[in-house]
Amino acid sequence: MQCASLKQKTNLWCEKALKNAKAQISLEIDTIEASGKCINPVTLTPEGKVYYCQPEDWRSGFFPGSVWYLYELTKDTTLLPLAQKYTEALERAKTLTWHHDIGFIINCSYGNGLRLSGKTEYKKIMVEAAKSLCTRFHKKAGIIQSWDVTGKGWQAQRGWKCPVIIDNMMNLELLFEATKLSGDSTFYKIAVSHADRTLKEQFRKDGSCYHVIDYNPENGKVRRRETAQGYADSSAWSRGQAWAIYGYTMCYRETGNKKYLDQALKTFHFMKKHPHMPTDGIPYWDMDAPEIPNALRDVSAASIMASALYEISTYNVVEGGSYMEYADKIMQTLASTKYTAPLGKNGRFILMHSVGSIPHNSEVDAPLNYADYYYLEALKRKSDIEKGKKQP
Repeated sequence: MQCASLKQKTNLWCEKALKNAKAQISLEIDTIEASGKCINPVTLTPEGKVYYCQPEDWRSGFFPGSVWYLYELTKDTTLLPLAQKYTEALERAKTLTWHHDIGFIINCSYGNGLRLSGKTEYKKIMVEAAKSLCTRFHKKAGIIQSWDVTGKGWQAQRGWKCPVIIDNMMNLELLFEATKLSGDSTFYKIAVSHADRTLKEQFRKDGSCYHVIDYNPENGKVRRRETAQGYADSSAWSRGQAWAIYGYTMCYRETGNKKYLDQALKTFHFMKKHPHMPTDGIPYWDMDAPEIPNALRDVSAASIMASALYEISTYNVVEGGSYMEYADKIMQTLASTKYTAPLGKNGRFILMHSVGSIPHNSEVDAPLNYADYYYLEALKRKSDIEKGKKQP
């Protein structure tokens, strides 16, 4: 009886969270459709207006991906043509070679679209996008370069030669998918190479990771270990830790190599046991931020971590249920009025209080479309677990 009561309580907050998400995103869809354009909402400007991005922006795939997840969760067939339209508006990004986040752009949109619609033409686009990503692979270093360092951007001003950010682990999923779709193992081998070198160079003994590793592309050696969006080079930037947990969980799923899962677990336990981790599971933007306990939280890091933890809970790990419990704690907190926006507010984004980059004074205490995306993915994964479906 107690177990049944607990499940009923869980279902209530999940149902409420989904109902709210659908209502909020539906308002944004109404705005987009009224504009007559396929525009991608990303965040709010300092003036409180919604910022919309072009297909080449690294965040362009998250809103289409959110609509796919909403379609999957609600079975609302009116969302299917919209998800397809918003996804297909990104096609030109398949040839993008000047940054590494084509995986985010294409896999979150076309990847979910292929899975849920079965449109075979999406396969060719995903494979071409994977080829574009592979143009950034440096054989001697064994990694995929993240940012370009030419021109007048802030990246060029840092003096880097071949920067790799921990975020890049997330883009490897596109390469794994491309091998499945094409039969070409080149994509798989590049993904594993990047994962292995990152595993060797980007982590500290305590399980936390650096944000940026700068390599010398000519000889493959590490030049620097730094941060770009964290508080300090030696600090634990929270979203970076979340990317690592998620990225290596995904690599374990795709390869079966336990060293990847071990790293995901080690990084998660670093975060969980950190003396600065708040009791509600929503981390500060950086776990070493000097203004703690008055530092800003980062909801995007929390939602990414929750989604990864639901997946981890399905694997053969010690106390597997504890990972689902921790994910539930995060998600129930995010679903509360403290972090979920009132209907029609917050630029029609679901979640409040994310942090893009404090060092760049960008997207500080603002909604972010990728926080919403991983929140919906986490709801989807929890739903699948309860229904006994294969994960993720």
